[in-house]
Amino acid sequence: MTDIAARKHPASKTNWWRPASVWALYALGLAPAVWYFYLGATNQLGVDPVKTFEHVLGIWALRFILATLCITPLRDLADINLMRYRRALGLLGFYYVCFHFLVYLVLDQRMDISMVIEDIIKRPFITFGMMALVMLIPLAVTSNNWSIRTLKKGWILIHSFIYEITALATLHFAMSRKVIGPEIMLYIAIAVLLLGYRFARPAITERKRARKKAARMRKGTK
Repeated sequence: MTDIAARKHPASKTNWWRPASVWALYALGLAPAVWYFYLGATNQLGVDPVKTFEHVLGIWALRFILATLCITPLRDLADINLMRYRRALGLLGFYYVCFHFLVYLVLDQRMDISMVIEDIIKRPFITFGMMALVMLIPLAVTSNNWSIRTLKKGWILIHSFIYEITALATLHFAMSRKVIGPEIMLYIAIAVLLLGYRFARPAITERKRARKKAARMRKGTK
């Protein structure tokens, strides 16, 4: 009875903290952008503050995108259910991608659209980055309960593109650096593992389901 009541009354004592924790995640997630903006405004981002600001925003975008993909493996493999935070993590990734692009467009290229278009055409890593941004837009726009109810299977299809977006974002990040160091290798490794889990998941969940069924049968025979 208590579980049913809790589902019917989201503000009940059993789960009042959940919405607050999601909003806290948004606040914490946006804190790095605010902090680095402050550092840039106060001349504390080194000799090339624009590039540094642009770079750190891009890194945080990739971190949040990768964190979004971590939610399902954590639930499947470790029984850690953080699904309520997946939407917030995905939207934070989108916000940081937008911040990253705006710094590039406004501060780096000074709103020179022709230069931006030339970069997109001639520089593959920027091409990949723009593709990731464009593909993220429909995911961000449909990250709400109304879209889930309305689009149904279409919503699942749209959000399945997070894997292609992750691959593009990782390529964009790696190719933007002249040297592939330990940091980049770490992000590439995480991305490869998470993308690989997409293909391994059906077999893993099937084995998990079979083990649970076998455990229930053993329990029933006792």
